[in-house]
Amino acid sequence: MKILSMQLGVQIACLSLCTSLFADAHKGAAEDVEWRSYGNDAGGSKYSSAGQIHAGNVNSLKVAWTWSSPDDELARSIRAPAGYFKATPLMVGGVLYLSTSFSLVAAVDAGTGKTIWIHDPKAYVKGRPANSGWQHRGVGYWEDGSDRRIVIATGTGELVAVDAATGKPIPTFGVNGSVDLQAHIIRNQDDRKRIGYNAATMIVRDTVVTGCTITDGTRSIDWATCPVRGWDVRTGELKWSFNTLPKAGEAGVETWEEGSWKYAGAANAWATFSADPELGYVYVPTGTPNNDWYGGHRKGDTRHAESLLCIDVLTGKLVWSFQAVHHGLWDYDFPAAPTLADIEVDGKPIKAVAQVSKQGFTYVFDRITGEPVWPIVERPVPQSTVPGEQTSATQPFPTKPPPFVRHGMTEDDLIDFTPELRAQAIEIMKDFKMGPIFSPPTLLDENGRGGTVQIPSAAGGANWGGAGVDPQSGLLYLQAANMYMVAAVRPGKEGEVRYSMSGGAALQGPDGLPITKPPYGTVTAIDLNKGTIAWQVAHGQGPTDHPLLKDLNLPPLGASSHTYLSSGGPLITSTLLFINQAQVGAGGWRLSRTERFVRAFDKSNGDVLWEKKLKLAPYGTPMTYVHHGKQYVVLATGGGGEPSQLMAFALP
Repeated sequence: MKILSMQLGVQIACLSLCTSLFADAHKGAAEDVEWRSYGNDAGGSKYSSAGQIHAGNVNSLKVAWTWSSPDDELARSIRAPAGYFKATPLMVGGVLYLSTSFSLVAAVDAGTGKTIWIHDPKAYVKGRPANSGWQHRGVGYWEDGSDRRIVIATGTGELVAVDAATGKPIPTFGVNGSVDLQAHIIRNQDDRKRIGYNAATMIVRDTVVTGCTITDGTRSIDWATCPVRGWDVRTGELKWSFNTLPKAGEAGVETWEEGSWKYAGAANAWATFSADPELGYVYVPTGTPNNDWYGGHRKGDTRHAESLLCIDVLTGKLVWSFQAVHHGLWDYDFPAAPTLADIEVDGKPIKAVAQVSKQGFTYVFDRITGEPVWPIVERPVPQSTVPGEQTSATQPFPTKPPPFVRHGMTEDDLIDFTPELRAQAIEIMKDFKMGPIFSPPTLLDENGRGGTVQIPSAAGGANWGGAGVDPQSGLLYLQAANMYMVAAVRPGKEGEVRYSMSGGAALQGPDGLPITKPPYGTVTAIDLNKGTIAWQVAHGQGPTDHPLLKDLNLPPLGASSHTYLSSGGPLITSTLLFINQAQVGAGGWRLSRTERFVRAFDKSNGDVLWEKKLKLAPYGTPMTYVHHGKQYVVLATGGGGEPSQLMAFALP
């Protein structure tokens, strides 16, 4: 495999306009193939018809240009660290549009990487955004004739619309181009600090749809929440609001028992959304209620939390919903945009929506009716022993497709490269509890020992990068991690939640190795027409050069990204599958290498056809476009203490 050299230094960004599902070949100029939404289309396919780069020439890819984010200089002047650079640009009319970690908006020439304009809404003057801090994933694009707009929900809660040609605020949108997203939903100034925004905005049928992120893992009983809302893209006026945590008189409020709906908080929609513009439906994944790990203060199934909601984009009314986790205790948020696909099952055409999850399930529904394509059955799960907790007796299990990651832990899952390593792993596990998926957190003993091994961990499984689909084959692609964690709680202090999450003892395998068998990171193709896994391969080398393993001549073991880093989702073209890898250490494992790659895979079997080792970790989901006859593949790299740069690859 040929590994090419790399140069760093300029800038890129990419914008997206259209809201037609799977209309990936947006024609700007006659030769152009554009990328007009975060996932290329409103359905989140992450698929492009561009095919100039293919198996026969991918090894000739070189860095065409780089673009340096203004965040690097800004971080020095405001003395605040920029977060990981995770944006996926849009490309419309030969211009890339993107957000930076500090919520600046940039327009970049798609052929040269030169900056065209930068708009700075100065979100950073309000302080660090909630939960994950200064991280942002993208912008939305809208046009009506000559009126062309870029819309961003900034990290600190401003909905900003700027002219796509100039970067100047639209004066008729809100107040001088900005709407305060926090107004009318915060109860106090503390809530303003608890609610933030970092997902790319979804714009469909002239409506901007927003959710929010909320600081989680809190020890407070009373916490913030926020609705999903629709805004007029022309004026910034609020059209509708849907409460993911039901209020008095609303459907589902009875599942938040003992009046917990009044104070529980979270259950927010923080991930990116998808939409079907033809139907006028937006598909909204939601998260875990507060407190993520103890539900004694919010008894009941807590409807709309950890659910997929189908909402009418014109009215804000709920069309259908599905809850994947009842009374969640595992931080199993739906972390990514669902993927819309037109599939055929047993000879029947279905307009489908597929939601990948942290727990490693793929939930597939008829996106019109919400009916599961294959049965999803309720199965008994282990019950909690924590005082005051009332675990749900059952959880939903899809019968198809199979899980794409390991579920739960038994002794058979422990590392066994050598008899000595296995014996050490068994000894380590004497202090922890093993069990199937949905085994609840346990109470630490008086010495701080114990806890349940949760597999998948709160990081997944799948994470915010999500999946993408090839509409020609019906194959859904994603990268995932077989990550684990110790799920344990300890008593809270007076005035806090009765029990809160505790890290407990760190769970490491022998000499810092993972305690489980490989693979530790995977790339998977799921056949949505059959409900089967078409193929799965280890993603990355993993710890094969560890002193205890280096002489064993092991195949690639896979490497999983850290929960807050991740490395985005897939890019599917008519010819190839591109996926980043950004492992800089995970799960406390002692690793001698960092794996920072962008790779091209054979879509039919997962063979690696090309890889490029990068100096900066690639965090953003890659995208592609054709400009003036040349195809580019672009990805965001760095941040988090390193330079933040867009990299564009092209054929010589």
